Amino acid sequence: MLDSETGSLLQIELNTISASFPGLGSLVSELHRTLINQYGKLFCLDSKRIPGNAASSRFAEALARAWHEFNVDSAVIMMIVQPEERNMYDQYWLAKHLKESHGITTIRKTLSEVEAEGHVLPDGTLIIDGRTVSLVYFRAGYTPNDYPSEAEWNARLLIEQSSAVKCPSISYHLVGTKKIQQELAKPNILERFLENKEQIAKICKCFAGLWSLDDEEIVKSAIQNPELFVLKPQREGGGNNIYGLDVRETLIKLQKEGGDALAAYILMQRIFPKASLANLVRGGACHEALTISELGIYGAYLRNKDKVLMNDQSGYLMRTKVSSSDEGGVAAGFAVLDSLYLTDK
Repeated sequence: MLDSETGSLLQIELNTISASFPGLGSLVSELHRTLINQYGKLFCLDSKRIPGNAASSRFAEALARAWHEFNVDSAVIMMIVQPEERNMYDQYWLAKHLKESHGITTIRKTLSEVEAEGHVLPDGTLIIDGRTVSLVYFRAGYTPNDYPSEAEWNARLLIEQSSAVKCPSISYHLVGTKKIQQELAKPNILERFLENKEQIAKICKCFAGLWSLDDEEIVKSAIQNPELFVLKPQREGGGNNIYGLDVRETLIKLQKEGGDALAAYILMQRIFPKASLANLVRGGACHEALTISELGIYGAYLRNKDKVLMNDQSGYLMRTKVSSSDEGGVAAGFAVLDSLYLTDK
């Protein structure tokens, strides 16, 4: 988000599992470009100022690259989805690109279906319903609700024990936790992973304040000024963060509980972006409101042992929500998909 006080783009979080909306986000960018081509002169807008967003095809390209690396022509890509998946149309575009551009078949399974239909051969090959799986792409499995029984945990273990490429593997899934984000923001930590001091400085400039709850001074400050902080649990999927006076109440409660209760959260500096007037469309209805936007940059990283095969940006996601809303999930109903419009300012 663009912080209004410093004019800097500050990182909110890093997601390494189930990064949504490459399919629908790409379509929204095309929609806005088409509308401006037709009506832009009325508003002095230029469609060329909306940057191309090939997120869905770039996602498919990355998945296809991993499929080729597995090197079994008859293998399929398995997408892990929730039992009552609400985001299937976004996911459809990835399967479409994989089939039409790369000739790769995608199957959709819930974790419970994997447990019931899958097994691993002695050589590590993952077989689901008689088909070899080259790559497992998780669009579920990031929330405790996705593991209601031992069957789902067994399925995750089965996948991890197999030789199929995992997007993400359990280790990269854990890299997306808030605690790792907080640790990476500590002084001299990035130097363990990067050598270029200029790159390190640029990355550090994007970090908002991030603190562990074992920092008594920052916890005291958050209790006194809760409106300046966000309390974040080690959770994904939206709807989990704590804001405002609830930050104070939760911190006091956690201090009383002590131990592991404190370790389940981190504190983050609250970002205050500038609000702008915009028209939001949901369910075919349009209404005007003060809004703020959040920009996400997709990335694809593929490694085979020590050899990095792919490390590229893969399009973007722009979400816009009313400024009075603390949450920002699109599927959760808090935000809408949007596009970048570049200006000279």
